[in-house]
Amino acid sequence: MRKVPLGESLRIIGRGSLNWLAERPIVVSFEITDACTCWCKHCDHGGPRDESRNLAPADYRRYMDALRPCVVQVSGGEPLLRGDVVDIVRQIKGGSKLPYTILVSNWSLMTEAKYLDLRAAGIDQFSVSLDFPDERHDEFRVYPGLFRQLEDLIPRLAKLGHDDIVLNSCITSENVAEIGAIAGKAREWGVNLCYSAYSARRTGCRDYFLNTPEQLAQLNQGLDAVEARRDSSNWIVNAPTTLEATRRYFANQGAPGCKAGLRFLVVTADGALQPCSMQFQRYPLAERARMVSEFTHTNQCGECYVSIRSYLDKSFPQLLWENVSGFLSFK
Repeated sequence: MRKVPLGESLRIIGRGSLNWLAERPIVVSFEITDACTCWCKHCDHGGPRDESRNLAPADYRRYMDALRPCVVQVSGGEPLLRGDVVDIVRQIKGGSKLPYTILVSNWSLMTEAKYLDLRAAGIDQFSVSLDFPDERHDEFRVYPGLFRQLEDLIPRLAKLGHDDIVLNSCITSENVAEIGAIAGKAREWGVNLCYSAYSARRTGCRDYFLNTPEQLAQLNQGLDAVEARRDSSNWIVNAPTTLEATRRYFANQGAPGCKAGLRFLVVTADGALQPCSMQFQRYPLAERARMVSEFTHTNQCGECYVSIRSYLDKSFPQLLWENVSGFLSFK
């Protein structure tokens, strides 16, 4: 994964440090639609939804001015269902290099033209969901032909040389044996890779959690193989400490100490603040402090270890060091 240039790196570090001290969020996930093209087995979204109350592109500027995150995720549902997604990204960026902005998408609707338009609008990283290294991905997402779309488009766009595409693979009981093969597919396509962990809280279904000693052994074997392939190019986006914590999360059936609502939060498609995508207490933008007081300071939930949490579930010195050494440039 390419390093962030020096000027932008310093701005990210500066804003992140101020936000940490001021108890503002480091990362905000804007769920710009609840609708999706897929019906994924491990997700609580799927299919068409009511879009009538979605925020308009210009509304996002107000949230950015109030929250001032240094990293933003643009997600859904499937964000590419929004015909105005490019305008939304422009409003989030506000003509600035910050925030570092990630589009989280299944890429069912991605084209080369959309990719280039979104890059020009300010997307710094494209996070593409991949559950299996073959057509089993289609079955898991209930979208025929999706894997072939990825297989054609991702390597072609990777050859443009921007080094901004990251496969995101959520580890479940269904694909735990494929951890190494998914890493191999990322290498074959010339892109980067990030693992996240399934949570039963999203759907209430524990069938996809790692529930047996055999599955935990497969997890450890797969992550050991991935660690052996790590190199200085940072194509494995997860820090070693994050993958170790992922092992503990599954082994212990959870991970306490979540700072949802404080270090990160979600803005729903209709503009409410939520502590995370799996905690549905809703607050107006002006009452974020009440969310921290009521939810974060009393939060006992340890039922997930999703990517947005795994990046921030650390002390500030450790978080700063891992990002400076891995992804921020001082040259």
